[in-house]
Amino acid sequence: MKERKIEIEYQFAQLEELSQEEQNLVKKAIAATQNSYANYSHFYVGASCLLEDGSIVIGANQENAAFPSGLCAERTAVFAAQANHPELSIKTIAIAARNANGFLKDPISPCGACRQVILEIEDRYKQPVRILLYGTEGIYCFRSIKDLLPFSFVDANMR
Repeated sequence: MKERKIEIEYQFAQLEELSQEEQNLVKKAIAATQNSYANYSHFYVGASCLLEDGSIVIGANQENAAFPSGLCAERTAVFAAQANHPELSIKTIAIAARNANGFLKDPISPCGACRQVILEIEDRYKQPVRILLYGTEGIYCFRSIKDLLPFSFVDANMR
């Protein structure tokens, strides 16, 4: 049996090192945490999607007493973008999270279900979605969701 290794390259940036467009996107994700309905976990997540025409669509996590009925911020943002602008690809998504103590020092990354949904967007539009994960110590910048989901499953795998 052979061992193999996967390496992931990403950038670590301060907010001011990002382009103005990306700084604005991260700030929109931070602000979107105010739209979270997180009465059970008290964990507030915001996401913002930059569309190919420069417009931004936000999302926030939405919880429910019947826990499987809630939805993550990433998917609310992606689904809102696709429902309202199906002709536009998503260029970049930014994600921010806070709890009762404020914004997290280290960035959080999307859950597996959100990673799969973002992967489907990449596959649908045949281009990568840049991922920006905000933390107060810095921002993780990934070229594609495939960096976070290296063994991915898309439509082509079923052929």
